[in-house]
Amino acid sequence: MAAALDTTAEPHSVLVYSCGETIGDALFKMPFVRECRRRFPDARLTWVAGMGTTPYATTLAPAMGGLLDEVIENPGIGLPAQLFALRPPLGGRRFDVVVDTQRNVLRTLAVRRIRHGVFVSGTADFLLSDRRPADRKAMPRPLIPRLRCLLELVSDPARAAADPPPLAVDPAFRDLAATLLPAGPIYVGFSPGAGDPTKIWPLDGFVAVARAEAEAGRVPVFLLGPQERDWLARLRAEVPEALFPEWDRADGRPDLKGPVLVIALAARLAAAVANDSGTGHMLAIGGAPLVSLFSKHDPAKYAPAAARLEIVDSKDHGGTDPSLIPVATVSAALRRLLDGVAS
Repeated sequence: MAAALDTTAEPHSVLVYSCGETIGDALFKMPFVRECRRRFPDARLTWVAGMGTTPYATTLAPAMGGLLDEVIENPGIGLPAQLFALRPPLGGRRFDVVVDTQRNVLRTLAVRRIRHGVFVSGTADFLLSDRRPADRKAMPRPLIPRLRCLLELVSDPARAAADPPPLAVDPAFRDLAATLLPAGPIYVGFSPGAGDPTKIWPLDGFVAVARAEAEAGRVPVFLLGPQERDWLARLRAEVPEALFPEWDRADGRPDLKGPVLVIALAARLAAAVANDSGTGHMLAIGGAPLVSLFSKHDPAKYAPAAARLEIVDSKDHGGTDPSLIPVATVSAALRRLLDGVAS
């Protein structure tokens, strides 16, 4: 890799540019956001969603404390007309480091107009970047490792050995999670849904694994979104020991919900099982050891960033249909994660 910044003059301000994020994108990029803070612990860190919005400013904001100092949405940076504006973007603000996370040439030209000390971008094989890796052909293809390589060009390599910053979830969510899943029992989470129905392992499989956990003395916890409402009655009947913390609430705080609540609940789980889904990423972000069920997608590119992760891939069992995944394989993966956890 190219030489890093002089550690005697670490950047005071860092801007990271993206076009914008859906909730799925934002969850997937969370490990990169934490890596940015690890690499620049004392800098003012600004995230710019140049052509849209980002959940980092809204839905996920209660989980971003200590990670991002500023989030800017939809300033129009990346639009062709911006290339001809007389004034630099963002009112002429200057940043010591600008990191461009996308690779469209016209957008990169627009992003490069932000006043900066050092600009890094992988666009056009680093043609527009102030710094380039020594071996550009060795750049990883998966998004998060590739973005980490950009940070290596502009940060002290020693920072990579530091512990990642803890996730500073709003205490109100942490307290609610502790109320919904109080200390004492060993909780095992199950997320049987997914935004893409073709990635859903049959509900029978989740029921079978959850019942086995209940028989072992652990408490199954089902995390169901609104689209899984119709599964509630069946799951209550077939796994009567299970808890449904997002649905069985009497806390008087209906405003505390959604992805950040799932992230907070994940910290209460000894392990979890989830499809390749946004909720799987939430569980990983929250710290739950995770069995991640893959089918149509490549886990090498899209696996959640769980501290302890077991991948079960239907392609190892004959194809991309998630129903090919054996219950016994999932149960064995879960047991490995729970090994040493007292019942």
